[in-house]
Amino acid sequence: MSKYVPKELVKKAKEVDLLNYFMNYNPTELVKKGVDTYSLKSHDSVIISNGLWHRFSTNEGGKTALDYLIKVEKKTLQEAVRCILNKEIIEYSVPKVEQKENKKILIPVKSSTNKQAIEYLKNRGIDEEIIYECIDNKLIYQEDKTNNIVFLGYDNDGNIKYAGCRSTNNKRIMRDAKGSSKEFSFRLLSNIKNHSIHIFESAIDLLSYATMLKIKGYDYKNQNLIALAGVYLPSSIIEQSKVPIAIQNYLKKHEDTENIVLHFDNDIAGRQATKAMIIALNKYNVYDIPAPYGKDINDYLCYKLGLKNRQEIELYKTCKKENKELIVVR
Repeated sequence: MSKYVPKELVKKAKEVDLLNYFMNYNPTELVKKGVDTYSLKSHDSVIISNGLWHRFSTNEGGKTALDYLIKVEKKTLQEAVRCILNKEIIEYSVPKVEQKENKKILIPVKSSTNKQAIEYLKNRGIDEEIIYECIDNKLIYQEDKTNNIVFLGYDNDGNIKYAGCRSTNNKRIMRDAKGSSKEFSFRLLSNIKNHSIHIFESAIDLLSYATMLKIKGYDYKNQNLIALAGVYLPSSIIEQSKVPIAIQNYLKKHEDTENIVLHFDNDIAGRQATKAMIIALNKYNVYDIPAPYGKDINDYLCYKLGLKNRQEIELYKTCKKENKELIVVR
């Protein structure tokens, strides 16, 4: 399988300058030299100033963190984009193409067992009862041969339209099955009338939130939970950003929706996506409720369950100072 970084992600990574990159991900690496001027502990010939960086020992320079990671730290494009956007390595069998009407999805072959998928989710802190309910409702299963966990999405007629695969081993693969439509991404919808929706970047975060609802004594089946199947990429002009197709599809069929709760990641991409969504969905009551600690909702769940210690997730803290509860039931 060839590795490919979509041009939208490369473009997004290029928007991050080197100073903001280190301030967000490794501030202890910065050595202040003057007003808005810094050098680096590991590369003291690198000077960052006025939005630019220059490495005097090799006479290299640039503006973006992407340039620095490739030129100075000798990372590949895939590695550099992953570092900046803090996303797991992106692997596709083919480059992403425009969605075509009536395109047939190639559903991954199902394994005779779900054992490895179940253990993977349990190790991520997901409640066992919720896991088995998803299996019984044919929302998740284990892929044959690869043992990837597959997250399914259905259209209104009960047809599978989306299949997202995630590795259950150290390869950290995240990909969509060929022919998948993000319009029908993985979701858990309410059994009762509910005027609110909760939006997540990934299925794992969605299931983590459902687990926390159960821990708090709430029935997750009474909430509308939707995963976007990956990071949402806003326009470079943030005011022109569009609503993700999965949310467009949901809102078109649920015109009584009033409240939208965003649970995006605490990294640069997640915070930018949140800003764009708040603007694009301004006709609704939009709430920004990220994880108080950790990069994402699953990080926070693992911390609360003792699967990760505070030091492992201390780097990512929400910038919000308001006293907001992560659990929002409307």
